[in-house]
Amino acid sequence: MKNTTQLYPSYQNPFLIEPDRPLPEEMAVLGAGNIGPDIAYYLRTGLPDKKLYLVDVVEEPLKKAEKRFQGYAQKGIDRKKMTPEQAEQVLGNIVYTTDYADIRNCGLIIEAATENLDIKKKIFTSLEAVVGEQTILTSNTSSIPADQIFSHLQHPERTTITHFFSPAWRSMAVEVINWARADRSVLDYLIWFFAQTGKAPVVTDNVFSFLLNRVFENWTNEAAYLLDGATSLQVDSVTEAFVGAGPFFVLNMAGGNPLTYSSQRRRTAERACYEPSPLLLSVDTWKTARPGTPVEVPLDVKEWIRDRMLGLVFSQCFDIADRNIGTRADLNFGSVIGLGFKKGVFDVMADLGPREVTRIANRFDAERPGFPQPKRPIEEYLDFPRDLLVDDKDGVRILTLRRPQAANALGLGTCDELLSELKKGAADPAVTGFVITGYGTKAFCAGADISGFIGTLDDREAGVALARGNSEVLHYMDHMDKPVVAAVNGLAMGGGVEVAMRCHGMVAIRDAFFQLPEITLGILPGMGGAVVPYRKWPAAAAVFHGMIAEAKRLTVPEAAEIGMVGTVVDTYPQLIDAAIAEVQRLQGNVPCIQEGPVEIPAFVVAENPVAANQLPLSREALGIVAGVVNWAATADSLEAALEINYQGSGDIACIAASREGVSAFLGKRKPVFAQ
Repeated sequence: MKNTTQLYPSYQNPFLIEPDRPLPEEMAVLGAGNIGPDIAYYLRTGLPDKKLYLVDVVEEPLKKAEKRFQGYAQKGIDRKKMTPEQAEQVLGNIVYTTDYADIRNCGLIIEAATENLDIKKKIFTSLEAVVGEQTILTSNTSSIPADQIFSHLQHPERTTITHFFSPAWRSMAVEVINWARADRSVLDYLIWFFAQTGKAPVVTDNVFSFLLNRVFENWTNEAAYLLDGATSLQVDSVTEAFVGAGPFFVLNMAGGNPLTYSSQRRRTAERACYEPSPLLLSVDTWKTARPGTPVEVPLDVKEWIRDRMLGLVFSQCFDIADRNIGTRADLNFGSVIGLGFKKGVFDVMADLGPREVTRIANRFDAERPGFPQPKRPIEEYLDFPRDLLVDDKDGVRILTLRRPQAANALGLGTCDELLSELKKGAADPAVTGFVITGYGTKAFCAGADISGFIGTLDDREAGVALARGNSEVLHYMDHMDKPVVAAVNGLAMGGGVEVAMRCHGMVAIRDAFFQLPEITLGILPGMGGAVVPYRKWPAAAAVFHGMIAEAKRLTVPEAAEIGMVGTVVDTYPQLIDAAIAEVQRLQGNVPCIQEGPVEIPAFVVAENPVAANQLPLSREALGIVAGVVNWAATADSLEAALEINYQGSGDIACIAASREGVSAFLGKRKPVFAQ
């Protein structure tokens, strides 16, 4: 059992890791049957300039894999996600081989051949006789602990499990297993490697089925046990409230019956309750329908299925948390990006509340005794940051927004989590300041989750409350003694810009940009975005007029020219170093936002307003925005100016333009505003 510090060799944010070796020039995937080719295709898209070997014991699967790659590339071209030139590069420099001698110079080899332990051990014994001592060897097993596969090797320190999720070429999830004999530098390197190539790795302890599969395999196994009182169609239909596709539909897609059976059989070494359903070996395919197909389910059966399946999930959440198999944040995050849950499993628990979770857990325990049950109050399991990774470097606390599936947009609880972590760090004498950054190299923060605005439409008080509530963390930052620096690692939009602007300093990667696109949705920057930039950089008022009124993009070099960004860098490591240096520079000299009125050019609404992309805008919405900007500039205090901004959020929530803009965004269409 490991705690968080022991699970992660250095940092939870993989982009903070400084690897001890470069990206490999040559890599190999062993196994061209099912998931192996998908892992190989991911490596080609992530590192198209490197050489890849796909290895199998016979030629036929290699030929099929080559055709699969061509199909994937053509789909990418057809969907305009890849150019023909990019496809040609991805499909090139692949060696299809049956000879282990061909892969002797590979720096990384991933075995994805079989779930048979004896065969795996033979494969890795053969590999050791061919490759050099620096080659990293991993297995894609979904359930077999690392010590059972690698302990017999001469150099087990360069081995571990790297478990991918289907479809491996597209799913962001990958588990890196931390086992006793793995070198910490190897684990760090793999975590860094996967992040650099487009994955979002999570680290787990070396137990049966690791982290996410402890949920998934039990989920599908429990579904089979429900067939004594429900049909497969009914089970899938009820569970679609929580997942994109029901367990039987997924089992059919993946051919997962035998894998689930064998994995659950292994887990009986932990508890007898994990005994696999015999049906998993007696049925080839299940009767299913496309997700979303209406299925008649009696109310009592529906409640029974729901409680059993949620009870099963909750039991695994309790066990994983109590045994520190993985972090609760990783389980919550991974259940979305790896298992297809619509909400994180702990978020489901939080929505239901402790009393209902307890009821479901008790009912599950009565029907299925022997499964893990909570060892502490339910509230304690739910008390952790969902959307943030928290790391310390050189006395600075680095808070990373981790929602890459949504370009690190602010979720409903993200601002509260930021506030909580800032308060903890403010009270910790070991913390000299903070850096706020985004996960990955594409996005700092894409703004607030638009779905959160739905509840404010036509409700002025709700609109004001949402703006004011999200801004509580920003108010706190305004009065902090310890500096907070924004490290803008990619696009910053909407609420992301507002968070960055409120920090006491800002550094950014050169190709990032800032944009306030709210007006294209018929709303306004509600967290002070119509106030703060004018008080911090009044000479650039015309720039901010354009950003707010026309959704114009501001490049990082342009932001540096107006003094908004202090340091411009080219890479993520440089960004973090620059942010830490800025925190140190601001020690004892944290700047404050101007309190009194500010002189700026009047914000004027055009007769026929259009955005920078020529999208027609709502003149009514812009009228409200103009009133907020112009009136707030004359306010005698920052607090009064911000209140004007919040009240404007309430006003704009009650006009037709906001209803049209938000619904158009969620419906993925262009809005049509009445002028």
